[in-house]
Amino acid sequence: LVQHKLLPKQWYQRRVRGVLICDEEYPQRVAFTFILKVLDDFVKVHPKSSWSRAPFAEIPEIRQQFVLYQDPRQADSLTSIQGDLDETKVILYNTIEQVLERGEKLDDIVAKSENLSATSKQFYKTAKSTNSCCIIL
Repeated sequence: LVQHKLLPKQWYQRRVRGVLICDEEYPQRVAFTFILKVLDDFVKVHPKSSWSRAPFAEIPEIRQQFVLYQDPRQADSLTSIQGDLDETKVILYNTIEQVLERGEKLDDIVAKSENLSATSKQFYKTAKSTNSCCIIL
């Protein structure tokens, strides 16, 4: 994950570097945002003369960032929105599938209804012709 072109020139001028090791599933944009934010917090707290011996992990703001960025969706609004969109897409696909299944069931019900209607008409005609021979007094 070495893409120095994505880091602003000011970090090279200050000679501050950050390295983040994460798995491939962690979003790159969020990783670079994290690195920039942590480096910025570090530079704000420590003067340049103390960089080589500064207790990097003991800075409260940096610890907070580590906790916050454990979940990219929590740390980054775009990642959160993308996750919400992915969930919505799954729900939408499921809903469309259910609607299509209902449509097939409705087609079956309509066919059965038409069959029942035809059968009842036939029954009526048969009953009428059978009863026409008899006279009820």
